[in-house]
Amino acid sequence: MNEVKHFINGQYVGSANGQLFDNINPANGQLISRVHEAGRGEVDAAVQAAKAALQGPWGRMTLDERTRILHKVADGINARFDEFLDAECRDTGKPKSLASHIDIPRGAANFKVFADMVKNVSAESFEMATPDGTGALNYAVRRPKGVIGVISPWNLPLLLMTWKVGPALACGNTVVVKPSEETPTTTALLGEVMKEAGVPDGVYNVVHGFGGDSAGAFLTEHPDVDGFTFTGETATGETIMRSAAKGVRDISLELGGKNAGLVFADCDMDKAIEGTMRSAFANCGQVCLGTERVYVERAIFDEFVSRLKAAAESLHIGPPEDELANLGPLVSHKHREKVLSYYRQAAEQGATVVTGGGVPEMAGELSGGAWVQPTIWTGLSDDSSVVTEEIFGPCCHIRPFDTEEEAVALANSLPYGLASAVWTENVSRAHRVAGQIEAGIVWVNSWFLRDLRTPFGGSKQSGIGREGGVHSLEFYTEMKNVCIKL
Repeated sequence: MNEVKHFINGQYVGSANGQLFDNINPANGQLISRVHEAGRGEVDAAVQAAKAALQGPWGRMTLDERTRILHKVADGINARFDEFLDAECRDTGKPKSLASHIDIPRGAANFKVFADMVKNVSAESFEMATPDGTGALNYAVRRPKGVIGVISPWNLPLLLMTWKVGPALACGNTVVVKPSEETPTTTALLGEVMKEAGVPDGVYNVVHGFGGDSAGAFLTEHPDVDGFTFTGETATGETIMRSAAKGVRDISLELGGKNAGLVFADCDMDKAIEGTMRSAFANCGQVCLGTERVYVERAIFDEFVSRLKAAAESLHIGPPEDELANLGPLVSHKHREKVLSYYRQAAEQGATVVTGGGVPEMAGELSGGAWVQPTIWTGLSDDSSVVTEEIFGPCCHIRPFDTEEEAVALANSLPYGLASAVWTENVSRAHRVAGQIEAGIVWVNSWFLRDLRTPFGGSKQSGIGREGGVHSLEFYTEMKNVCIKL
């Protein structure tokens, strides 16, 4: 057992109030570490360090100098790959087979991707006529937005944190990161890598704690933070919006979803089963882009349900170190109780439980973990809570449809619009349906295929703003127009 401290102005520091909270391993329920909870003093110290660093060496670096350092940060994560992997899997309980291919390598790659991107995106320029005939030249320049508050989630802790920190630093900002209280370790560990890579003190800061009346609220209420980026549930996003309104600070929010998958009779069934299995059950269903509503054309409904049932029952549930495991526990017992409450509601509302619906038996110390069974339902009404509310567990409801118009209407029927997947081999239908779905990203015959140059974010109640590619640069910089009279 150890302590996880804040990283402020290049140093690890504890909380002056002495308050700590437990970090629990979700695979066995055992204590991993004790984490310092930030008070207003620690948050203010982090923000002031970040503000001062904008005027220090970081603010005077050339773009080439800054991006070379970010490449070193990525190399530093990869050099300590196993250490980051162990820490991430202890915090989340996810299988190492998953985290070693996604969380850690892609978390590291975010620094290189955005460091390279910021060097290759041009601004705009215009020549204009003037009454005296000599003309004028207008050109745009990008300048850092300032201090960015980064509030990152627990489902992909390193990956989704660096997805925000990478472009923020590439654009010359400084950051104060508040990781989820469930998964604090890799965000704290990154402080060492930043220091070793030559990132000046105060550029990268970390404060730990909870949301309300803790580090999260203290950070979003701080007047010296110039913008906020957040991934998490919609209600928390609304709270951040209210705080950011004071002082008119910018926000980028990726929020909740209840994503739909549409499976047409002309699909490649093998592709649709494999893709839907991943989108419903990967990371134990704890993926904001995951599919919890599956709509299948009636002609293939029974076959699809039968084959997805077999796929779900083939998943191997186990702890991170189990090389065969491809399904880990939920992140905490608190979250398990939320997921199980929906499992109970499904039964009460008359669902047919195709598979799962409970807690698997786990041997030895694993019996103390936050395990649930991968679960499939059919037979629920379109307005049931299980069909309309985000569960964030390894589960999905499957419902038949008869026409393309009906499928699109069902996909768009909820106030969320984060992601969707369409399975069809008809290219005209693929374009037609994708264009009608109200979501920030629509995959056709794939899922979780991400090009970091493309816009990413949610529509409706699933978020505001876009990140990725030039869209990240637009959020993390202020565009200034310079007008030169010739």
